[in-house]
Amino acid sequence: MDIKDLQITQTRLDEVNAVLTDPTNDLVSDLFKLIEKYGGIEEIRRRAAEAGKVKNIMLRLGEMRSPFVKDLEWLIEQKEKGAFISIDDYRKKTLGDKAVGMTFDTTSAVTLEISACQYFSFFMAQARQAIEKGELMPGRFIRVRNMKEQESDGDLLAMTAAMQIIGASWCETLDTKGTDGSNVHLGGPETITGYFGGVGQPNEYALKWADEFLYYHTNFGVKEVLNLNPGTVLIGYLLYRLGVDIQFKISVFMGNDNPYAVMWTLMLARLLAREDGTTPLIGFNFSNSVDNTTIEASSHVRKSLGLEENVRFEHHITETWKSIVRQPYNRRDELMEIAPTVPNISAKHEGGEVDVDSKRDHPSDILDYFVPRADIEAQGLMDAMTRNYLDKHESVNITARALMEHGQTFVAATELHK
Repeated sequence: MDIKDLQITQTRLDEVNAVLTDPTNDLVSDLFKLIEKYGGIEEIRRRAAEAGKVKNIMLRLGEMRSPFVKDLEWLIEQKEKGAFISIDDYRKKTLGDKAVGMTFDTTSAVTLEISACQYFSFFMAQARQAIEKGELMPGRFIRVRNMKEQESDGDLLAMTAAMQIIGASWCETLDTKGTDGSNVHLGGPETITGYFGGVGQPNEYALKWADEFLYYHTNFGVKEVLNLNPGTVLIGYLLYRLGVDIQFKISVFMGNDNPYAVMWTLMLARLLAREDGTTPLIGFNFSNSVDNTTIEASSHVRKSLGLEENVRFEHHITETWKSIVRQPYNRRDELMEIAPTVPNISAKHEGGEVDVDSKRDHPSDILDYFVPRADIEAQGLMDAMTRNYLDKHESVNITARALMEHGQTFVAATELHK
């Protein structure tokens, strides 16, 4: 037995290339047809660039007579006059005199991430509180709201503009996913065991996912989306390889819970990277069950494949109190251990602090993400859910303080916190 026995021969690589370039391969030709539906690669890129420009978004919101125009104008004004706390002032505010003599490791800054920012009103409440209390806005936002719903009320446009204004990355979740009825044999909780390995985009839904992405990409400038199925992950790689500027993050629901799963995913990302070495896989969410040993082993593979700067590891520090993990759940102490050695990692906050969230009249619940806005308003839950979101914002700032106390740096909204 020799370790070189694992080497992939040129013959095998040629066979894969033959499948990818076979004109009779309907899986590939159908993807080409979908791209042509949107006018081809260059037209897709042109439309996406125009749709995503802040000035064009503001014009569209104005045509809708949206109140979000004034909110965005306020946000721009606050940014330009430096109303948000600077990093140095935040350090002094948090650490006091201790901050003066401290040095901070800038080689592995942790991205501060919050999920899920369902409504633009959540974001605005967060921004106003950040100014009032001298807090940090995250450097990354995850969104899981129904796309058609937020398209119709202007939230999608407003958030797309806001993220660019504050200098944050963000990820949208398309409607073509396992909860859309794509698997006809699955229903609610009574069929929960059927979801293990069976949720996502069966049959024709993989191309529907790609179609939905291209729609929002070309009409709204959406660039990064959630990905939770091996088939749509492959489609994402192929689209990017062909020239579509898609980005995606792999969801926690895909269940990558060991370093071999991570290695398999990263190997394919590398094989299908563009000639410049970049890949659309911009974020990689581990399963909640991973430990630091797995993260460190995955980091070694990522570096070996030349993907350390391209692929961000996203790790849940907190989770919603209900419907996703056994509580109490808080991984902040473990983050402090690996932050100095694992670069390009984000601290994802999906819930508030355990002792706070658990005592709310309406604790955070992952199932709230899938409730239509009309139902939320009918039940009078919008204020409670805003409170849940601001609890997550507090957790983001607690993590930022912990990182500073350990001599580590973080990535907050780059256009707000200089």
